[in-house]
Amino acid sequence: MAETVKNVSASYFKAHCLAILDEVAKTGLPLIVTKRGKPLAKLVPLDSAEPPNLLGSVRYKREQDLLSPVSESWEVEQ
Repeated sequence: MAETVKNVSASYFKAHCLAILDEVAKTGLPLIVTKRGKPLAKLVPLDSAEPPNLLGSVRYKREQDLLSPVSESWEVEQ
């Protein structure tokens, strides 16, 4: 089922901020705040705002030991 994003004007949001925060937290649905009909901000519940845990999601091929000293010298500009 597709979730519908509710839009409210900035003036309505200002007048009903606490009730809107409670509604977003309760329903889990995001809300768009508009100003003069243009999107201004997106309010999302905290649980869905957390980024996914990416630990272990990237696999790579290690060409050499990363902790051993390198054999070539580097010139550093000062």
